[in-house]
Amino acid sequence: MTGEPVLVFDGDCGFCTTSVGLAERLVGIRARVVPWQRADLPALGVTRERAEYELLWVEDGRVRGGAQAVAGLLIAAGLPWSPLGFLLRLPPVRWVAHGLYRLVAANRHRLPGGTPACALPPRDSSPGPSAPSPGAGPAENR
Repeated sequence: MTGEPVLVFDGDCGFCTTSVGLAERLVGIRARVVPWQRADLPALGVTRERAEYELLWVEDGRVRGGAQAVAGLLIAAGLPWSPLGFLLRLPPVRWVAHGLYRLVAANRHRLPGGTPACALPPRDSSPGPSAPSPGAGPAENR
C-alpha cells in the first residue's frame, strides 16, 4: 500500500480516543486516522487481533505497532517532533519505549479517560498465530 499513512487505534477505548485527539492537536498527525472498528483491516494488511492489541501505523505497506507506531507518527509530523520519532527507533531507547508502551496498554482501562471497555482482550492460552503475547511483540517492536 502506498500513499497517505494510516493511524489505526481502538475507537472503543476512551483513553485511546483521547490520546489520539491530543496527538492531533499537539503534534498534528499527518495521516488518515481511523478506529480499527471502522478500518478495512485486510486492505491494510492487519488482523483484528493485532488491531485490538496495539496502536498501528501503516505506511508504504509496512505495519508498525505500539511504540514504533508512535515513532512513525512523530517522524511523519516533521519538526520539532521527528527527532524524537527517530530516537524512539534506536536501541536501547526502542526497548524502553516498547516496555513503557506495553505497560500503558495493559493498564489503559485504569488511566484517565479509560473505562472497562478499554481493557485489552484476554489472551488465548493456546499457542497459535493470533495476537502476540504480552512479553513479545511483532519484530518491528523489538
